[in-house]
Amino acid sequence: MITVRVGVPAESRPAERRVAGLPETVTTLIGAGLTVDVQAGAGRHAHASDAAYRAAGANVVPDHPAGRCEVLVSVQPPTPEQAACLREGDITISFLQPNAEPELVEVLRANGVTSFSLDLLPRVTRAQSADALSSQALVAGYRAVVEATRRLPKFLPMFTTAAGTVPPAKVLILGAGVAGLQAIATARRLGAVVEAYDVRAAAKEEVRSLGAKFLELDLETQGGVYAQAQSEEFLERQRQLIAERVAASDIVITTAAVPGRTAPVLVTNDMLKAMTPGSVVVDLAAESGGNVAASQPGEDTWLGEVLVVGARNMPSTMPVHASRLYARNVTNLLVMMTADGRVAPDLDDEVLAGCCLTHRGELRRELS
Repeated sequence: MITVRVGVPAESRPAERRVAGLPETVTTLIGAGLTVDVQAGAGRHAHASDAAYRAAGANVVPDHPAGRCEVLVSVQPPTPEQAACLREGDITISFLQPNAEPELVEVLRANGVTSFSLDLLPRVTRAQSADALSSQALVAGYRAVVEATRRLPKFLPMFTTAAGTVPPAKVLILGAGVAGLQAIATARRLGAVVEAYDVRAAAKEEVRSLGAKFLELDLETQGGVYAQAQSEEFLERQRQLIAERVAASDIVITTAAVPGRTAPVLVTNDMLKAMTPGSVVVDLAAESGGNVAASQPGEDTWLGEVLVVGARNMPSTMPVHASRLYARNVTNLLVMMTADGRVAPDLDDEVLAGCCLTHRGELRRELS
């Protein structure tokens, strides 16, 4: 029987420090009957040495494994040039971001590659172990608070001293999905007073369970687990209602994103101007259009004396644990389509079908 070979490349996209496979997941894949090739240096930022990969049973190879393996797993998608090396029937798994990579998608389709994008993974119970969007959002939410705290010229917790009492910082979290909830938990651990808002009614109890105050706004709430796009009239009314709370906060962290759509603007420049000098705003949605009018992806922007941090690939700033979570997500998805050492995706399976982008020369979902 021909052994299926899984390739783990060293990420080459700018500022990407994660890796799609670690020694612990190599062991799992080998246990499933697969062979694993890891490009030399792939795990250096996650502190996974080539020697550790070899000890786990992987082959450490000098070059990018595209074209030499049947399954390519990565964090960022391959470049069109790398994808051109893939053969008909090969499989690739990554954050493909299909709407942002039309040229790459066309190469994958034309070459007959079966591609899976973790951006498209269905949000169903059986897919949770492969839910890389959620695992990386957890990292981003934690890191957002760390970055805001580092830049804030104040304490977060309250201190009672002989020189007087230092009040706790006030933190406002807009959006209480995975990233928002982790931001709430982290800010609370650091001693801040935390408020949060989410359009989903289900978020209220989650926010309160973490010790934060849920902002009750005179707005219609959504059912369901995941946020949906809202009308501009709704967003304008929302901005009016949260303006006072933004002005009263030392730190604002925005996490509101709708998959496949431009992020809604929640914080205007006028709202930023009303904040106390030295306040910090972290926009986790900066790469998808931004929740904060002044934010730029990867840039620190000052509006008067308020600092706006435009997040870019926040999980990559914590490559050890971000890689550990992501590598397990990828491995769990790959194991779903593996039996007896063969990788044969069943595209009647709702999880695999939901995140499959190209297969046998066909584009399985329209790009927007």
